[in-house]
Amino acid sequence: MAHIVNTLRTAWPPETAFAYMADFSHAAEWDPSVVEATRQDTGAIGVGSVFDLAVWVGGRRMPLRYEVTDFAPGRVTFTARSATLESVDTVTVTHREDATEVTYDARIHFRSLLRLADPLLALGFRQVADRAIRGLAQRLTEAA
Repeated sequence: MAHIVNTLRTAWPPETAFAYMADFSHAAEWDPSVVEATRQDTGAIGVGSVFDLAVWVGGRRMPLRYEVTDFAPGRVTFTARSATLESVDTVTVTHREDATEVTYDARIHFRSLLRLADPLLALGFRQVADRAIRGLAQRLTEAA
């Protein structure tokens, strides 16, 4: 399993940061591997909300459907499952003294017999995740 956790600080109010992060269609704004991200439902975001992302992986476009599988004040989890992999991304937003902290926890692993290749997945995922975190850090320094 590939796993990364990063915490970023922002001047955004916690409510603004959480609303932005809970709408996973914003991923295309900060993650360079996401070439398209759209929400597939309407209303308030919560458990069951669905986002379709197209991710550039290994030289090809891969569609992933993410569903909100956990939603609580300051915390949202997005889960995508395909025939070959599972991705679970959890975002936690907290207020700390003079700043808001956004913690991004991402786990991805192959499914079925492909799990044997998880160590290779971890190597590639680190590079992709590092670019995404840099993009998110830049976005969170911009005006909300």
